[in-house]
Amino acid sequence: MKIQLLVIGKTSQGFVERGLAEYAGRLKHYLPFEMQVIPDIKNAKNLSFEQIKEKEGENLLKLLQPTDYVALLDEHGMEFTSMQFAAYIEKKKQTTIKHLVFVIGGPYGFSQKIYNRAQEKIALSKMTFSHQLIRLVFAEQLYRAMTILCGEPYHHE
Repeated sequence: MKIQLLVIGKTSQGFVERGLAEYAGRLKHYLPFEMQVIPDIKNAKNLSFEQIKEKEGENLLKLLQPTDYVALLDEHGMEFTSMQFAAYIEKKKQTTIKHLVFVIGGPYGFSQKIYNRAQEKIALSKMTFSHQLIRLVFAEQLYRAMTILCGEPYHHE
């Protein structure tokens, strides 16, 4: 199974870029992983939040294949402990899912079309994080899940 992280907009924070590169490199030892950045909407200051979400949604939909299993990282989604998230990943690996796509929206969230396309929503915390920082949090949790599944000492209970 391949895991992809789709995100809206480039990060402007060097520590986030370095952290993402670190965890992406670590994850490649366990499974195919890639992050793809969808460019920010041009002339967004002339658009409403809803118009921005719609345009971002259109750009996301262009990248998704009909067979992709899509999980939105959304504050209203299911919450997991790290151990539960590892079990979630293992369960997905044991199914016929070949491409698991996690999506982080822009600062205004997702359009209804994206909610309709997704199979599920996952919340990484009840707290709110910037849409840039959550990328790093997700990459670390995915790495943690893989080390849990492989019985490695990264995670301590």
